[in-house]
Amino acid sequence: MDNTTEKSVAVLGLGKFGRSLARNLYNLGADVLVVDDNEDVISEFSANSTSAIRANLNNEDEVLALRLENMDVVVTAMGSNLAASIMCVSVAKEHGVPLVIAKSDSNRMASILKKVGADRIIDPEEEGGARSARILVSSYLNECFKLDENLNLLEMVPKAEWVGHSLNELDLRKTMSINVVAMRKKGGLWHFVEPDVILEEDMNLLIVMERETMIKIRGGR
Repeated sequence: MDNTTEKSVAVLGLGKFGRSLARNLYNLGADVLVVDDNEDVISEFSANSTSAIRANLNNEDEVLALRLENMDVVVTAMGSNLAASIMCVSVAKEHGVPLVIAKSDSNRMASILKKVGADRIIDPEEEGGARSARILVSSYLNECFKLDENLNLLEMVPKAEWVGHSLNELDLRKTMSINVVAMRKKGGLWHFVEPDVILEEDMNLLIVMERETMIKIRGGR
């Protein structure tokens, strides 16, 4: 997957979680395909997505017609429909989608979806659509917390072009309008920023940035 382009995400099923996820992904600048069999819901999302398609997700031919192989990420958000979730996960993995994420309403359903190829299971009790969206739009983000309507606190790994340079050299506050507030080696403890330390691939950074800045680095930019 090319990290220099927008991340394309298909959200299959527009229940409460699917609608929240799709809306937040679109607001964050992702290329979003939404699919549901409810015509009214699809009409509502025609202005809040890149593409909105009405389809029966239990029907293999209609799922194949979605051309999910063109997506970077497919999210099956039909937590109460095991048959449709199995169908969509299977088709997506068979056609080479790099990351397939499935919403599950039970441990049994989660186990089945993992067996048919889901790369990750989302538990709606633990992960809301807004937080999931912020993590999905970037290849670099580990965690993301919304502080208010403008500021976000992110945990992320250094971008590839940052590795081998110090924060003093990069001057990220000036060049990218972001503030690194803490750093750590993976598995280690957080500590305050050391501006002369050379960034390495196995580091995590705690960063505060505005919404517009986060949109600019979406999809790994």
